Amino acid sequence: MLKKTEIEDLCTELVTPIIESGGYELVDVEYVKEGADYYLRVYADKDGGITIDDCVDISRALEKKLDERDFIPDAYILEVSSPGLTRPLKKEKDFARSIGKLVDVKLYRPQNGRKDLEGRLKSYDEAEIVITIEEEEVSIKRSDIAMIRLAFE
Repeated sequence: MLKKTEIEDLCTELVTPIIESGGYELVDVEYVKEGADYYLRVYADKDGGITIDDCVDISRALEKKLDERDFIPDAYILEVSSPGLTRPLKKEKDFARSIGKLVDVKLYRPQNGRKDLEGRLKSYDEAEIVITIEEEEVSIKRSDIAMIRLAFE
């Protein structure tokens, strides 16, 4: 039985050529269980924003490849969509284009009594990020971050 991360990695491998040939950017792939249902979600984007027709094209092409490989043991719902306004920051380019923007950071364990932080992304490197919260700079180890995404402004 494949682990969640293995399923996500295999799906990323399958969808990447589809995404790149269409001139899109792959933002994220996630395989999650919500209630009784499993979801395979692919988040894609492009300059000017992704359309519903783009999502349908990606979905149809990916469905064919998933059916051929048939490595996901459970019944699942495939969703292809835009990452939205509150997109997650996963890749280095996500962090680079988000400098100066408001971010929402969720931590695995509290830091100074808080697990949820919101501030402007000041800087980042492979070890940590620095956000500004009310004039104060806060350093956070990347290994302590459960999730970081753009916050709604």
